[in-house]
Formats: sequence, C-alpha cells, structure tokens
Amino acid sequence: MRKLLLATNNAGKLSELKELLAGVPFTLVSPKELGLELSIAETGRTYAANARLKARAYAQAGGLITLADDSGLEVDALHGAPGIFSSRYAGDGATDSQRVALLLSKMNDTPFNERAARFRCVIAIAKPSGVVTLCSGSCRGAVALEPKGTYGFGYDPVFYFPKLDKTMAELSADIKNTISHRARAAKRAREILIEISD
Repeated sequence: MRKLLLATNNAGKLSELKELLAGVPFTLVSPKELGLELSIAETGRTYAANARLKARAYAQAGGLITLADDSGLEVDALHGAPGIFSSRYAGDGATDSQRVALLLSKMNDTPFNERAARFRCVIAIAKPSGVVTLCSGSCRGAVALEPKGTYGFGYDPVFYFPKLDKTMAELSADIKNTISHRARAAKRAREILIEISD
C-alpha cells in the first residue's frame, strides 16, 4: 500500500488525523517515522497558503503524497484573532494551556453573549510533483468562560457548543470527529485520497 505523509509533529493533531483518515487506501506515516526534520516558516496570510506551504515542502522532502493542515480559532470580539496565528498566539514554545490562558485574559470583560467564535481548517494534499488540492471546513461556537474537559488539544477546552452545552474537550472523539472543523475538511480529503489512490 502506498504511503501518505501526514505533515505534522503535533501529537494531538497527528492522532486526530489518523482517526479521521482511518480506512483510506494509504499507510499513514509521520515525519518522525521517516526521519524528516523540516522547519517551515508559516509565512502565508491565509490557512490555505500555510497548508499549501507545509504540504509542498514535506511532499518534496519525503517524495510522498502529503497531507498538511492549517487551522485556527477566530473570535469575533477579538476581530478574528488569534486566527492564523493561533498556534503562535502566546509566542513560540508556549503550551496549549498558556495560549488558552492568554485568550481568556484578553476576554475578561467580554460578556458571554458576545463571545462568538469559529474554528477553521484547510487541508492541503500535495503530490511530489507540486500539484496541490485544498479542502476546508469550519464549525461555530463560542469562547467559554473557563476551560473544561480533558479530550482534544489546543483551544478545545474553551471552544463551547451552545447546542450541546459542552466544550470540544468534553466531547468524545466519535462526536468531535463528526462536527469539528478538521472533521469537515477531512471528509472531503478522504474522497480526494480515494480518487488519487487508483
């Protein structure tokens, strides 16, 4: 079976992508498994540009069809921040809990009915030749007043779904993997991967 390189070193994201892509006609491999160590500056101004950058760089380095994603949290009260800077919001090397703490501190005075937010994700699938296909997904919710839940990673503990009365970190993987931004992008990515596996 052909290999598909998942271009991330984030353990949480890698685990989630493996679940979302289970059953595609590829053997899923990580950069670490291939001994690939790339440092890619995310200089794009959009999720699509950053996902494309990562996918192309890893596809060329590994010689494999490669999937990369770029995602972020956009908060209305913060004019769309942290957005494409979500993973670098509290500076390089910051932990998930430090990023969450910074976000909540910036929203101390924001009432709950003004905390609308959305998660966005763009997945790029790159061939070693340089051809890239993009898929996107999003989900809407709000920023919770405090972190809750132990599942997931990143901003999941403060991304609240009013209809479910739970944060993303309180959802089982089965539920999260049907409604999340990454799940919605991955649904289309699965179709593309099945098409190009022939």
